[in-house]
Amino acid sequence: MCKGGKRLAVYKRELVRHQSREARQNVQGEDLVLFFKHIYQLHSPDEITFVCIGTDRSTGDALGPLTGSLLQEAGVNHVVGTLASPCDADTLEKRLALVPSHHAIIAIDACLGPKQATGTYYLAEHPLLPAKSVGGKLPPVGHYSVAAVVNANGPRPYSILQMTSLHFVMGMSRTIAEAVAEAVKYR
Repeated sequence: MCKGGKRLAVYKRELVRHQSREARQNVQGEDLVLFFKHIYQLHSPDEITFVCIGTDRSTGDALGPLTGSLLQEAGVNHVVGTLASPCDADTLEKRLALVPSHHAIIAIDACLGPKQATGTYYLAEHPLLPAKSVGGKLPPVGHYSVAAVVNANGPRPYSILQMTSLHFVMGMSRTIAEAVAEAVKYR
């Protein structure tokens, strides 16, 4: 078995072990490819919709729209939430209603977390809760989820998101989009 095949097998084993507890797996960027490969093995690319949540009005929360724009530029067909048309708290429910019911949804959003987790990704085979780190009340989104830890949580989450490095967020968005593009090659 090749190195990538072994890593995918280990990833799947870990995923099954954690899935029963609804746990999220915290990974570095290079493990994103394995997560997306797993999803593309289960679903046709024509039946996957990426819902990239966030706004272009806050640097930390721009991860979703930045990623959505990069995915569109890479030729991904079904993307909700881009810089030109963000999927934010005001539009989320309306935009979700337009996703075909037979599509698998991969939700992508920024989040705040422990300082040591900054720059990593929480991956799960269950929905994410948008705006949870800032106390928002939005519906769960996705069959799969990627929550990118863009900064450390603190007493003023909105301020932290506003002051998060755009360069850092752009790098994390690029990593997600490149992982999707890499995973599609192996379909």
